[in-house]
Amino acid sequence: MSIKVIQQEIIDAFSMFDDWMERYEYLIELGKSLNLIKPEFQTDDNLIKGCQSKVWIHAELKNDKIVYTANSDAILTKGIIALLLQVFSDKTPQEILDADTVFIDQIGLKEHLSPTRANGLVSMIKQIKWYALAYQAKIKN
Repeated sequence: MSIKVIQQEIIDAFSMFDDWMERYEYLIELGKSLNLIKPEFQTDDNLIKGCQSKVWIHAELKNDKIVYTANSDAILTKGIIALLLQVFSDKTPQEILDADTVFIDQIGLKEHLSPTRANGLVSMIKQIKWYALAYQAKIKN
């Protein structure tokens, strides 16, 4: 399934909720389905800088697609990273690099986060894209 299709499904899912308390609950539920990072990868090297909570992300290239795993010590943040991985995991590096993140604005996520959580969201996206850039360079060599 393409990134655009997944993003539209997320927009549709969020539009079903009347208020942000319901959307937060949905994010927390998403966090429960997160593809968890293996304990040996939950290190300082995989810790995302700029997040209020601790968030670890790891990426592996499998069959020319990046598979991300992650974890967080905060339930809402776990949901946010789960949402991002739903979009970007199991995609080629080029698909990830070419993708926009307009869906985040369309569901109103950034505007309903505290400034520090919003900064963390940006840091998570940067890290996901950084892994894609690194694997893209590796594939070309």
